[in-house]
This record gives sequence, C-alpha cells and structure tokens, in this order.
Amino acid sequence: MKLNKTFIVKNILAAFVAVAFVGCTDLDEKVLDEVLGEDSGNAQGALAAAYDRLGDRTFVDNGGMFAMQEYASDIAILPTRGSDWGDGGKWRAMHEFTWTPDNAVVTDNWNLLTNGITRSLTAIKSINASDISEKELFLAEAKGLLAFYTYTTLDLYGQAPYRDPLVENAPLEILQAGDAIDDLILEMEEIIPNLADLGSQSTHNGRFTKQAAYALLAQMYLNRSVYKDRYNASSSFNFSEEALSGGGTDMDRVIYYSNLVINSGMFSLESNYFDNFAIHNEAGSELIFVVTQKIDMIRNGDNDLAYTSMERNQRVSAANRGTNASCITPEFYASWNGNHDDPRFHRYVQYADGTWFMNDGTTASVPATDIVPGTSNPWFHFNYGIMAGQQYGPKLTAAGAFEMTPDNRIKVSQLFMEKSSTTPMIFTPELNFDNASQAVLAQNQINRGARCFKFEFDPEEGNGSSNSDIPLFRLGGVYTMRAEAYFRKGDLGNALADINMLRTSRTRESLYGNVPGLPIASIDANTLYRELGFEMYWEMWRRPQMVRFGKIDQALPDSAKPATEPYRRIFPIPQETMDVSRGFIQNQGY
Repeated sequence: MKLNKTFIVKNILAAFVAVAFVGCTDLDEKVLDEVLGEDSGNAQGALAAAYDRLGDRTFVDNGGMFAMQEYASDIAILPTRGSDWGDGGKWRAMHEFTWTPDNAVVTDNWNLLTNGITRSLTAIKSINASDISEKELFLAEAKGLLAFYTYTTLDLYGQAPYRDPLVENAPLEILQAGDAIDDLILEMEEIIPNLADLGSQSTHNGRFTKQAAYALLAQMYLNRSVYKDRYNASSSFNFSEEALSGGGTDMDRVIYYSNLVINSGMFSLESNYFDNFAIHNEAGSELIFVVTQKIDMIRNGDNDLAYTSMERNQRVSAANRGTNASCITPEFYASWNGNHDDPRFHRYVQYADGTWFMNDGTTASVPATDIVPGTSNPWFHFNYGIMAGQQYGPKLTAAGAFEMTPDNRIKVSQLFMEKSSTTPMIFTPELNFDNASQAVLAQNQINRGARCFKFEFDPEEGNGSSNSDIPLFRLGGVYTMRAEAYFRKGDLGNALADINMLRTSRTRESLYGNVPGLPIASIDANTLYRELGFEMYWEMWRRPQMVRFGKIDQALPDSAKPATEPYRRIFPIPQETMDVSRGFIQNQGY
C-alpha cells in the first residue's frame, strides 16, 4: 500500500470508520478508553485520518492556529467591523488578550489539537497491530504526527493529554511542557531512521519525512528553554542550556538540524517569494511539510489565510469574493518603514498580454483570457503582499458578471466597501479605534487596516476553497531559526548572513528589472525580530517569536492590546475540559 498524496486528499472518505471513532474530543479517561479500545480498522485509513486533522480547520482556517498564533501577536488583528465579526467578542479577545477558559477560539482549538493527538494514537495502535509492508514507515509517520500535535498543544496550552496506545488500560497522563519537551525531542530523534527522505518511498511534502522531523526538532530546541521557565518576569530564558543529545547547547542543536535541511540540496529559496503561497504550489522548492489541499468535492480545501483579509467587493471571479475580516496591525505595518521595496512586502501582477495591474487607478482594464476552471467566466488576479491605500478591481453588473470594456477586457474601477457603499475602499494602515482599548469599528470605518494578500485566492468552488497547500515548515522558516540560534550564541556574522540570504534571494518583479532585495549592514535583537516578521508573517509563527524576544507582554497601543502579565504567554485549559476531565490543573492566572 502506498500512502500517496491522492490518497490523503481525495480518499479520506475511505477512512470514515477511523474518523468516526476518533471524532469525540472530550478527554476524560472514559472517552480515551473508548477511543483506544476500538478496532481501528485499516492502518492506512487511520494514518490518513491523523493527517486529515491538519487540514480540517486546524492549520488552514481563520479560527484555527491562525487565530492563536497570529491574532494573539503583533502582526494580525480581526476587529469587530460594524455589524460583522462581533461573535461574542471571541476575535477581539485574541488581540486584546482578554481570553478566558470559556473563549470559543481557545476551546475549539484545544479540541482540534487533542483530536489530532487522539487520531495519531489510534493510528499508532492500528499500524502496530497490522502486517502491512510499510509498517515501520507508517508507524514512524504516525509518531511524527503525534509529536507535532503534542508539541503544538504544549506550545499553546502548556499541557497535553497522552495515553500509551500499546498498553491495554494504560492510565491517562497529563504531559507538562517543561518535562514533555525533552521526551518529545528524544522520541523524535529515535524515529528518524524509520522515516523516509522526502521524495523517497513515494513520499511528498504532505507526508511527515526526515526533513519534517529535522525542522520540528530545530523548532523544539529553539523553544525548549521557554517551556522550562515560561513565566519568568523578565523573559530571560536560558538559551544556553545543555542539549539533550549530540553535545553543545540547545542552540547548537537548532543549527545542527537546520543544517540538515539547508545543506541537503533538496530545497532552494524561491526568487519570487509569493510562489510559496500560490495556487498549485505543491512542487514549491521551499516546501518541507505542508497541509495538502485540493478542490475535489470532498472538502474543497480551505484558504482562509487569503479569504478573510480580502474585502467583500474584491472579487477574483464573479462568484468569489473576500469577507473583510483580518488585517495587518499598525505596529507591524510600521515595522516595514524603509523596506517597502523588499520583495516580500508587495508584488505587482502582470497579465499574459503584458498588462501590469498597478492598483493605483492607472490600469483601466486587464485581459479576460484567464478563465475560472470549469466555467467560461474570467479570472481577475490581484497583487500580492500587503495592501494599503485606495483599492481597484472589477465591479459586477446587475446580472452578476464582471463589467467589461467594449473590447471584452475586464474593466478596472475604483472600489467601495460592500457594507458601507459610500466608503471608498481605502485601506488605512492606522486603525484609530474610537475606544483605544477595544478593537471595534463603526460601519463607516470598516475600510481600516492594511490587508494581507500573501496567499493566492482560488476563484473556484465557493469563497475560501483552495488548491493552495499551506506550509507548516519551509526553507525560509528554517533559515530564520538558524539565524536566531546563531544570534543567541553571539555569532552575529552568521546570523546576519542568514538574514541577508533571505533578503537577497528574493527578487522584485520584471517591472523593476528583477532586482534582488537589499542586504542590511548589521544586526541586533530588534532588527532580527523585525526580520523574522518580514519572512514569516501570516504563517502562524509569530506568537512564539514574541515570547522568545520578550515582546509578548508589551502593549500594542494602536492595536488595542494592553501590557499583560506573563501568564498570558499561554492559553488556559478550556473550562469544558476542566469540568469533565481528571488530571488537568488550570494554568497559572486563569
């Protein structure tokens, strides 16, 4: 049996039996007994179900890891916009840092992650009991997924449930981040020999391979000292702690595992930075481990990372639009001052006939030669990156089609907000909330906030459906981890070299002669922190960076975040879990 990309994406229904008995997310001992006591059926289906949890909201949805890692950071924000996005205050709580144990975002993501843990445990049990020829490989992948889900849970909540799947009636264990991070690292190192190299044994970047393990180990070592002393008042973490294996310090191991990826020859930095986030990016040269997505009438993918930031009157096709939710914080936008020519900040789109969409009122029309798959309708391409100022694009006729010019091109017009039709679609980097402590905008203020078009928006099969794979680990992120490790060791030369590799490997569009990005001359902690944001914004990496750099407790006055106490560096265990489960102790401060 081969667990290939087609199986994972298109045949998840074949894993229905496996999914059915792991669907419950209450984590009391009785439920775990029921889950792990069932016959897990076919091992391939159980492993597919464990992979499936990555893409079923968890790492692709606006309310999944994006809400936890980006809205609770200095990069992204989802304010209440007039009559939209109130939802009991659950979105505002993420950037106002007012979440409680009954916050719906906190609860939903705990359930998603712990269900991923449960599915992985079930896959381990099923594969171990099987006699399939790929037993060692599949078992290693299931253990890799278990480590990934468990690590993410520990990162966000400080605790995670576990029950040994190979021991009958094994007791429920509540893992604590400070100790469990060491066990996860050692277990990950132990399974590496049984994992495949990416591309061998029919693997692809949607599978957990040796290279995914190296990237995860680098990340775990980078954060290890945080988990051991998360609440210290000064954010003084011991990044020089002795490593668990291999000699040296934690940072030496970050460098070691990063080198295994960077020096492998298997990956290269994309000159067009936004190719990493494009439709049909599955063959991307940077992509190490991704959430595989496909519009296939089973789930149809999910690209909330594009959909939520687009305004409702921004349309890639006559039937598909954005939803006017998330935006860039004023603080992060300001961090780009002096760097708007960085190829990662913005990129213009050129159409097949040579037309550049300049998004400034000078482009009157674009060709209608690109067609939405499966239709005869034209496809409009917006620019990439961070968008501010007056926006332009196609409007709809009364019949619901794009306005066209007499020579059958897509007419480009000044755009206005859908739910405030007299308000020009001028995305203002400033939010200027009426009450600085609450992220609430009136109906005629819903144009506020620079928007992020980093991920390409699919024009087919409903708003937010996607053929774009979502990177979990990519080469650019590995360079950022190695740069930070060098910096924390005091090796500023190599840290600067890695940052400049990221800056200069990206090039501008041909409109600007394909010139590379510019290097910087020196590096310090604030510069490095800024550069990590430039490379990894909107990719669910920011909150842990803020913790490591001592930024998480600071106020963001333009984004309604007050100064906060160290206990806000992690989230509470959901109240519904505390109510039904034995063994959990609520996190400090909650």
